[in-house]
Amino acid sequence: MRAAETDCRKHALMHMNRAGDNDTPDLDDASQADVSHPVKSCVEDLAIFGGTRLFTHQLHVGRPNIGDRGALLNRIQDILNRKWLTNNGPYLQQFEQHICELIGVKHCVAVCNATIGLEILAKAMGLSGEVIIPSFTFAATAHALRWLGVTPVFCDVDRATHNIDPQQAEKLITARTSGIIGVHLWGRPCNVDALVDLAQRHKLTILFDAAHAFACSHKRRMIGGFGDAEIFSFHATKFINTFEGGAVVTNKDELAAKLCLMRNFGFTGLDAVACLGTNGKMNEVCAAMGLNSIASLDTFIEINRRHYDQYRRQMATVPGISLALYDECERNNYQYIVLEIDEEKAGIGRDALEKILWAENVLARRYFYPGCHRMEPYRTEQPSASAHLPNTQWLIERIICLPTGSAVTSNDVASICALVGFVIKNAAAVQEQLAMGGFPASL
Repeated sequence: MRAAETDCRKHALMHMNRAGDNDTPDLDDASQADVSHPVKSCVEDLAIFGGTRLFTHQLHVGRPNIGDRGALLNRIQDILNRKWLTNNGPYLQQFEQHICELIGVKHCVAVCNATIGLEILAKAMGLSGEVIIPSFTFAATAHALRWLGVTPVFCDVDRATHNIDPQQAEKLITARTSGIIGVHLWGRPCNVDALVDLAQRHKLTILFDAAHAFACSHKRRMIGGFGDAEIFSFHATKFINTFEGGAVVTNKDELAAKLCLMRNFGFTGLDAVACLGTNGKMNEVCAAMGLNSIASLDTFIEINRRHYDQYRRQMATVPGISLALYDECERNNYQYIVLEIDEEKAGIGRDALEKILWAENVLARRYFYPGCHRMEPYRTEQPSASAHLPNTQWLIERIICLPTGSAVTSNDVASICALVGFVIKNAAAVQEQLAMGGFPASL
């Protein structure tokens, strides 16, 4: 490893200052023993053709991390003893404070989920008319806007980074545009500087969907403090979770105060309501789980990093496979293992590979197929959107995400890599067999 890369890796793995319990992740039974798995010796050994499944248990892209189970149960017991289950309890306040300290922002407003958080934020910022977002993202980014009567205008992405292209975004600005939402896909920051500059020049709100990007950095500054505000997701599938949950983070005092009101029906006191609001509160049990996750944050990241490094090494020579890389000079959570499949070079397409993997209990995912613009109601409302999204179309036919996290072992990763390599090495025979028999009806 080069000296510069070593220095960057050291920076990326620096511990964050925080209070919490011991880093003792609670691993699932499937990952307690790092067992080896049978190797495929011929095409007929593939489960899709009737062979034995490579894994007896299912491997998921995002199986939940638990952390220190005993510490979590102690917190829950304390919550039950206090009988303070929700409404800005002490665990919620601790969780919000920890988030602020971790990422260096003034305000964290925890919410019941990131979608509600985005809806509240959009309402608080007065977004209306049209808001520019990438189509290559989870549906919630678009749905939160459409739910409020705002039209999401789908922008193409950069083919190399998978993130929204600021130059394409500028072409979409009209008199009806009120804001831009950048998405830090896979935890890799989008072009923050260009998007902020674009928004400032056109006097637009600029928000960042940071659902993937907790504990990641941009130019050695933690994601969370950019734009007018950013939104984190702490859904169960995220490496740091609160069962269900999310948070809006910002350095704007007035905005934070408004968000706090709006997540609690607009109440300013026992019976005084100052503004329109909803019920977006995070309860105490979810906040306790968040504190539990943060206590094991470094451990979870290290597990993800080891898997990422192993995938990178073992996939390096497989033709037609490109692994999305993380910038080692930044802090990363390494939460996603993202492959691009070049069908011409690999000899097999992404969709066929996905079905083969699923048959082996490797539950790979086609993120973010088929693209928001091809989902309802947008497919009906904007039927010609695909014509303006060539890079998005290109990616949604190639991207596949593989299992990682604390429920996956190094032997699991090795077996997945060997399986992918075997399929591509024998792509012609696999394709011939698929053409003869097709896929089983259950796949």
